Amino acid sequence: MPKASKNIRFGSRDGFSLVELLVVIAIIGVLSSILLPALAKAKARAQGVYSLNNTRQLTVATVMYADDHHDNLPYNLGLNDKVAAKGISSGGDSMALNWVNNVLDWELSPDNTNSSALLASGLGPYTGGSAKIYRCPADSVLSAIQQNAGWNSRVRSYSMNAMVGDAGSLTQSGKNENNPEYLQFFRYSSIPRPSDIFIFVEEHPDSIKDGYFLNRSDAPKWIDLPASDHDDAGVFSFADGHSEMHHWRRASTTPAARPDGANLPIWLKTSDLQDFLWVLSTMSVNRNSEYYHY
Repeated sequence: MPKASKNIRFGSRDGFSLVELLVVIAIIGVLSSILLPALAKAKARAQGVYSLNNTRQLTVATVMYADDHHDNLPYNLGLNDKVAAKGISSGGDSMALNWVNNVLDWELSPDNTNSSALLASGLGPYTGGSAKIYRCPADSVLSAIQQNAGWNSRVRSYSMNAMVGDAGSLTQSGKNENNPEYLQFFRYSSIPRPSDIFIFVEEHPDSIKDGYFLNRSDAPKWIDLPASDHDDAGVFSFADGHSEMHHWRRASTTPAARPDGANLPIWLKTSDLQDFLWVLSTMSVNRNSEYYHY
């Protein structure tokens, strides 16, 4: 009886050789080095678009507030200031009538996460009850103690231009004590060039505390620092309702986004003034300029 034949294949194999696996891994490494930076930039741009929309909505809320308050812009107070400086009592809470009433830090303070309190502010009724518009999705910086507490993020990424709104005791004289040579905009109609004056700025997470974004014209230093989360660019919204992303030119404007990463104030060399001067130019107008009118 003939024996059953066997199918024998010489030189056949299953799987890949070590050399082939190494080649595939090398190709994946090369593709990753090419694609990952592009994907990171695309993500930063997408988050930037989200932030542009947030600041645009905050500006619309500000205009609505002015419409309901005889053209007056919201209160824009620094930490520990008093609303009563203008004769308006806030029932003991100095921040209750401010455009935003929380003060951020790197501790476990309730202001960092309390979105309900965030909305219970001067501008809150005009934001459609949405706390999301106060935070950029790129802003998830937390301290170690906040991470250990299980937090995902803080609730606010934006601040208001110090030269916009009633700053309480700082502007009681009609001028801003921090920038007396520049016009303080108490009323929406007093802004002479709405397309050139910003109202909201996305602020660096280590700089943001109260909602008052301040830099002085008489000292070349960053007191408050704009954010640079979007491929070294910052988000601003302007009084005419448009928002834009401004690309920073100097490394001094883009320190690491981490707790204690800004090391403020940042004194600037003459060669580092480009970004700082742009912010000043969109902050207000000099009282001696042709645009200033009572």
